[in-house]
Amino acid sequence: MDEAGTEPVISLRKVSAELGARPVLRGIDLTVGRGEVVALLGANGSGKSTAVRSIIGQVPVSSGTIELFGTPRQSFRDWARLGYVPQRTTASGGVPSTVAEVVSSGRLSRTRFGAFRAADREAVRRALEQVGMADRAKDSAGALSGGQQQRVLIARALVAEPELLIMDEPMAGVDLGSQEVLARTLRGQVEAGTTVLLVLHELGPLEPLIDRAVVLRDGCVLHDGPPPRALGQHALPGHDHVHPHAPAGTGPIRTGLLS
Repeated sequence: MDEAGTEPVISLRKVSAELGARPVLRGIDLTVGRGEVVALLGANGSGKSTAVRSIIGQVPVSSGTIELFGTPRQSFRDWARLGYVPQRTTASGGVPSTVAEVVSSGRLSRTRFGAFRAADREAVRRALEQVGMADRAKDSAGALSGGQQQRVLIARALVAEPELLIMDEPMAGVDLGSQEVLARTLRGQVEAGTTVLLVLHELGPLEPLIDRAVVLRDGCVLHDGPPPRALGQHALPGHDHVHPHAPAGTGPIRTGLLS
């Protein structure tokens, strides 16, 4: 097997995409190597979520190519190798379900919709333990707090034991305790060799895990390299803002790695 970072798990070449008639991705290139942890950063509307949704096939591309594990996405069938956590939503999806039932649904790609076996039930238990929700297995998913529901969604992605984990804003709107649990869970996945692509508003507690940051602006890649050290939008490469203490008549002060 190739060393981490040398074998492409995700490859986007000159990918463009539109939502309605509005261009959202404008010819982006993005490669994620095996074992890498890559953060997609950028302001709201920069194209981060559209990029990951194009990777999993939820958004059609108007031009360019996408490959997963070296296979063109349109030909890719081994979806058990990929775990996906969408932007924060209710874990039950409006259908009355227990926590264990929600997580079990993520195992269907492994069972091929057949009967659950002991190994499958053990995988569900283990995934719930990883996110600190094993004691809530029989509870209604709809009765959980936002942070707990996010943990359940992550357990649902982990239960198939994916090689690639894609997470869209996993820390958004969850409490500090849940953020710490999620960071610890992700650290375990990274140590086990899982490749990770994260959409983040800021790095937060995940910062120590990030190998590379790809910053998008207006659907284009603005920066691909070491993650910004500071947090928040003011830390993003190419961010323009006017400081209230700037001398009168000066223009915006550009901050970030590309200044």
